[in-house]
Amino acid sequence: MAATIWKGFISFGLISIPIRLSSAARYSHIQFHEVHRTCGHRIQQQLYCPYHKRVVQRDEIALGYEAADGKMVIVDPKELRDLEPPSSTAMDILQFVKLSEVDPIYFETSYFSVPEEAGRRAYTLLLETMKESSLAAISKITIHRRERTVIIRPYLEGLILHTIYYPNEIREVAGYGRNAAKNLKKTEISLSEQFAKALIEPFRPDKFHDEYQARVRKLIDGKSKGRATPKPEKAKRLAPVVDLMSALKKSLADKETTKALKSIKDGSSRKTA
Repeated sequence: MAATIWKGFISFGLISIPIRLSSAARYSHIQFHEVHRTCGHRIQQQLYCPYHKRVVQRDEIALGYEAADGKMVIVDPKELRDLEPPSSTAMDILQFVKLSEVDPIYFETSYFSVPEEAGRRAYTLLLETMKESSLAAISKITIHRRERTVIIRPYLEGLILHTIYYPNEIREVAGYGRNAAKNLKKTEISLSEQFAKALIEPFRPDKFHDEYQARVRKLIDGKSKGRATPKPEKAKRLAPVVDLMSALKKSLADKETTKALKSIKDGSSRKTA
């Protein structure tokens, strides 16, 4: 069962909806440990104070902020808790927006919201209102000692929350968006559009997998059973395309050939069945 990471209320005018939040997604990967190569046992990292030249215990640790003059300002966790805004327990809906107006670059982390028993009718009312109006709500929440702006939207018969980055958190990269070519030909654009259309398929997330993690798992399983290490796959060597027209024509021809072969294969499979 997913852990609850926040409990509080969604406030919609004078309506308060008690909810709890759980992480909607989690990055999945094979977890390695740092071990002593000689014996294979996990190593332990100690907390060391270079001033007192000794290992310190967890209960001796405090929070410190290094000021501009190099002085360390010590802050007690209770002092931080006293500063928490109302959004640490309640999310007031500030406004509604069209979701299409929010660029995906602002999205950060997703959370499922589950209503408490007493708030189910009000939760459903808000959900149906947003579905009928094709709207998303903007609110604020304090979580993990940070006040974040969130977008609340309908998703699979429930309300999902996405924390979003603030504008000052979106980075600027020198040269990005300023190096577009000015001499593209209409025929090149037309061929590129044809190739793009040939690749259009319904979005099915279950089709996509982390091939690298699968190879790592195979490596671990093989080593645990004393099998030889699999040979690494050779990466394709790619070079900048000089003749766009020739490359596009060949790409389109290859795609059409692949599609034709797949159609023949599928037809044969149906006859066999």
